Parts: sequence; structure tokens; C-alpha cells
Amino acid sequence: MTEQQHLDTLSDIKRMMERSSRFISLSGLSGIFAGCSALVGAAISYYWLHDYYVSWNTTGRFDAEGFAWLRVKLIALALIVMAFALVGGIFFTWRRAKRNKLPVWDITSRNVLINALIPMIAGGAFIAGLLYNNLEAMVAPVSLIFYGLALVNASKYTLSDIRYLGIAEIILGILNVFYLRRGLYFWAVGFGVLHIFYGAIMWWKYERQSA
Repeated sequence: MTEQQHLDTLSDIKRMMERSSRFISLSGLSGIFAGCSALVGAAISYYWLHDYYVSWNTTGRFDAEGFAWLRVKLIALALIVMAFALVGGIFFTWRRAKRNKLPVWDITSRNVLINALIPMIAGGAFIAGLLYNNLEAMVAPVSLIFYGLALVNASKYTLSDIRYLGIAEIILGILNVFYLRRGLYFWAVGFGVLHIFYGAIMWWKYERQSA
């Protein structure tokens, strides 16, 4: 066996070990789709908030009923955007796995899901407590921080690039704590722009040649 054949064999073994220990079917298009969904949601939220505060300035009084309805709409919108992004992410990941003849649901994908869900469930419960105590201004930074922690935690079982996206989300969330009334802008950058940027890099690095 020649030296080149030895190298090829070692490369094949390395790829097999990587496939068995890491979930590598995540698609960059999932990130782009999630980012676009987040930006659309942020635009709708901005429109609703703008209308509410224009009405507040016009009447010169606080409308408790209007604020309660606004909060319900924003929470519902956030859940819809999250569900929409999740469905798109599953579709693009399934498509990439099918193209590469890899399983979508196995021990590695379960490890990714479990390790991502732990911080996200904790973050969701924390955000529910913030809303219960009327601390809406803290929702955006907390969601960014816990989402970043979820990505860092899950990166042990998937593409290591996700770790850097998670760190960026955490940093952005911490910065948002110092500018609480700008949460929507930080939310748009973190869940929108960063996802699109990350997704484009992942597509270029891992999927461009097979597209």
C-alpha cells in the first residue's frame, strides 16, 4: 500500500469517526431561513410598537388594556416565528442528510437536541418569570444569552462552528443588558443578522460543492 493510500485510508477513518460522534447534517440554509424569519418578525414587532407609542403620545395617557394586548401579540408572534424557523431548519437539515445518505435521527442528533434543550427550557422558564413580574425589557437579553448557552452546549455534538455563533449571541445579550430599551434591535441582530451570516458561512464551507 502506497503512502497516498495510507493517507486516504486515514482520511476515511477520520470521516467515519466524525460521522459517528458528531451530527454533521445541519444545513447553512437553516440558519439563513431562521435569520430571515427573525427579521420579518422584528419588522412586524417594530410596526406594532411604533403604532402603540404613537397612540400613547397622542392621547398622553398610558393604556393598560392596549399594553396587555400588545404584549400578547408580541409573545404570539415570537412563538410563531420560532415555530416557523424550526420547521424550516428541520426541512433543510433533512434535505441535506438525505442528499448525503446520513440519518437525521440517531444518537448524535439526540445528544444535540438534549444539550440544546436544557438551557433553552431553563431560559424559557426564566423569561416566563420576567413577564410575570412585568420585566419585559429583560426578555431580549435573557433570550439571547440562554440561546447562546444552548448553542455552546450543543456544539460538543455537532459542527464546532456553532460554538462561535453561541458565543456571539451571549456577548450580544450581555451588551443588551446595558441598553435595555433597544432590545428589539439586539434581537434582530442576534436572531436575524447573525443567523444569516452564520448560515452563509456554513453553506460556503460545507455545502457549496454539493449544491
